[in-house]
Amino acid sequence: MESFILPIILIYSGFILAILFVVDLKTRLLPNKFVLQFLFCGIAFHIVTGFHYHNVTNMLTATILSVGLLLCVRAAGNYFYKADTLGMGDIKLMGAAGIWLGTDYIFLAISLGALAGIMHGIIYTVFMRITTGQRIQFTTLSIPAGPGFITGILIMALIKFHTLPSLLG
Repeated sequence: MESFILPIILIYSGFILAILFVVDLKTRLLPNKFVLQFLFCGIAFHIVTGFHYHNVTNMLTATILSVGLLLCVRAAGNYFYKADTLGMGDIKLMGAAGIWLGTDYIFLAISLGALAGIMHGIIYTVFMRITTGQRIQFTTLSIPAGPGFITGILIMALIKFHTLPSLLG
């Protein structure tokens, strides 16, 4: 039974992350209904795999620590820049990712996501400079964080769950 359900959960989760990626790029919002679906898919994944990768305590700890860290980053950024610097949707997304990745990989996903966001900003700035001749200041550059975080989640999920095929076989 798990060999039938698990691929469905993984495919659906990838589909949800793709939707979140595109929606955030277009609207700069990560809708709660999709973030919650990603979270519930993570819970279902661990139930179906018999909590092979980590237990409920680890899942909750990763969620609480990732949300706490990003709330601190948001508070500091908002104080420093006097504007919203990290959306609550991004924080909720990484909380949901904590369910999937656990404490051993969530902070790496956040770090890779931030790096992907920086790369996105650099590429966007260079592209705007080439196509429009417009010079963009990094201090005022605003890009959605979701796509970067989703990139970090996917990279770390590929690393963490690389043994999944042998678990099914």
